Amino acid sequence: MQLAQDSYGAAGAAPPLLIVHGLFGSARNWGALAKRLSNDRQVIAVDMRNHGSSPWAEGHDYPAMAADLANVVGAQGAPMDVLGHSMGGKAAMMLALARPDLVNRLLVADIAPVAYTHSQSHLIAAMSRLDPASFSARSDADAALAENVTDPGVRAFLLQSLDLRSTPPRWRLNLDVLDREMDKITAWPGSVQGEFNRPTLFLSGAKSDYVLPEHRPAIKALFPNAKFAKIPNAGHWLHAEEPRAFEQTARAWFD
Repeated sequence: MQLAQDSYGAAGAAPPLLIVHGLFGSARNWGALAKRLSNDRQVIAVDMRNHGSSPWAEGHDYPAMAADLANVVGAQGAPMDVLGHSMGGKAAMMLALARPDLVNRLLVADIAPVAYTHSQSHLIAAMSRLDPASFSARSDADAALAENVTDPGVRAFLLQSLDLRSTPPRWRLNLDVLDREMDKITAWPGSVQGEFNRPTLFLSGAKSDYVLPEHRPAIKALFPNAKFAKIPNAGHWLHAEEPRAFEQTARAWFD
């Protein structure tokens, strides 16, 4: 599958960087960070399948997502540094394990190669209850979504994927497939083997419970050279909550 992508900067001495968003995200969410990191390298942020402007597909598992990313890196003709958050972090890990020849350095943001119980189906249900065509302003959609999603930050994040300018207005998310495939999104394939021996940083939010001490054996089994760091005062959306600290850490890691 050919993923939609946003490109920043130009090829330089440093390897190009691929940014992979999480569930319900998009390349656009990472635009500010991608632009800042592109001062000395090319940075490509993608829309994952069933998200943003990328094609929709019936399957949404990690082998398929990793294959999509392999196509992006392959088109560059050289290995890339890869940064992935949450679902995108799992897809990036799968890429590194399946095609280590395509990945130079890896940064996995607030996720581990384990199965989770953090289902997001309730958010899909909340979005599915809305009729995008009934809203003329994003504020009206926000008010309607607030009936089922109380956190204003989460609502703002979800509403970035509501396209009121399209005809008709629509969600830029394949909600039906994401809901059906949720068990695969929160899981980690048990058949995954091999090792990625190149530098890998597992960067988590200090307030998040997604990367725990008990996950380290599973991480080290697949990523023997893994290092660990935390961003203070940040939760799961660490790049949005502490953008400058996240940028500084990413820049130091990839440089």
